[in-house]
Amino acid sequence: MSQHFDLVVIGSGSGNPIVDKRFADWKVAVIEKGLGRFGSFGGTCLNVGCIPTKMFVHTADTAGAAEHGAGLGLDMTLRGVDWPAVRDRIFGRIDPLATGGERYRATGRDNVTLYRGTARFTGERRLTVATADGPVTITGDQVVVAAGSRPVIPDVPGLDDALGYHTSDTVMRMERLPHSMIILGSGFVATEMAHVFSSLGVAITLIARGDVLLRHEDEAVSRRFTKLAKGQWGVRLDRKLLHAAREGDTLLLDFEGPEGAERLESDALLVATGRRSNSDLLDAAAGGLALHPDGRVVVDAHQRTSVPGVWALGDVSSAWRLKHVANHEARTVQHNLLHPGDLRASDHRYIPHAVFTSPRIASVGITEQEARATGRAYVTAIRDYSGIAYGWAMEDTTSFAKVLADPATGQLLGAHIIGPEAPTLIQPLVQAMSFGLDARSMATGQYWIHPAMPEVIENALLDLPLD
Repeated sequence: MSQHFDLVVIGSGSGNPIVDKRFADWKVAVIEKGLGRFGSFGGTCLNVGCIPTKMFVHTADTAGAAEHGAGLGLDMTLRGVDWPAVRDRIFGRIDPLATGGERYRATGRDNVTLYRGTARFTGERRLTVATADGPVTITGDQVVVAAGSRPVIPDVPGLDDALGYHTSDTVMRMERLPHSMIILGSGFVATEMAHVFSSLGVAITLIARGDVLLRHEDEAVSRRFTKLAKGQWGVRLDRKLLHAAREGDTLLLDFEGPEGAERLESDALLVATGRRSNSDLLDAAAGGLALHPDGRVVVDAHQRTSVPGVWALGDVSSAWRLKHVANHEARTVQHNLLHPGDLRASDHRYIPHAVFTSPRIASVGITEQEARATGRAYVTAIRDYSGIAYGWAMEDTTSFAKVLADPATGQLLGAHIIGPEAPTLIQPLVQAMSFGLDARSMATGQYWIHPAMPEVIENALLDLPLD
């Protein structure tokens, strides 16, 4: 069986919204490999990524309020956690969205055909889809590869399916809360899940290969966060996992560290050591697509791959595995499909990110270590939350905002915040960088509400030693 389409979209995450009413006269195929597994239509963000994790984070923040109340003179106690209620509230909202999205694509438009199964390239713009009814061959004039990424599992003896470990795909749907959990990793997923489960009463041990957590953040942020994390969780730095095993309900993990061999025991293991592009599952090379050494599909500024008529976006190709980047790239691809004579480039200049751990972290632009490495002229300023009135109100003694700027022009080069509401506080700095507003003009050319948290940004900008 063979079908030809004007447009083929591989993946139902950020690629799915490309197909709107403007494509009503196009014959379109949408392919999704994960249908039926937890209702996974809609991609990583909706089902196992940013949306459910932030719903868990909000729950964790609420649970953590009891601990922070003592410093404010409040006697607050968390008396218990109903894990099934926590879990089912979240997925009771998410799963119907995934199911509804699948139903809409399957029945919503006559010009769209939904294929359920794994797609593999067999030539340029030619795919075979392994559906429940057998293989189907699909060709397209235009193909959008938006197949996402998946967790990386280190090649360690014993670390296999029989061990019974979790990844970010499964850990939020556990049947019961464990008493203890080892988290292998030190990045976004590891630190967010450490916050979530520790707030719900799980004893957390965080294992990092490097000497700090969140090592890609600005050095001042990663050092501060690592220090604070050691006060919340068991943190083991400079560790290498050598072997994993299970004895009954207990996981046994053997590590090599600065002081030699070490064995840790736990009820559960979360592997959060990164993600990889799904290009290999698509056999992208057989479709003629050029690949980066790490497996990402190579694209140009317009999201075009090495094969004419084939586009790629999101985690399968992007160096920034962030939903807001994938959405931006999807809008670029959508425009370019509809306007082939007026191609638009994706804007990757000032991409912010946030880590919803405890404390919050947000960043945009270059770090101080990157500025030093490139020899770029810069000045920097740090303002503690405790230096503003609202910081006093919160009794905050550990949070800060850091800004970097060109000393001659005052143009902002980077901003890094660790503390409450960091992902919100970073946004005006993203706006200033995107539209060319210099630090002095931003600080003095507008009102800043007093007393409010944005004053920490105002004061950091004023502290910059500009020429």
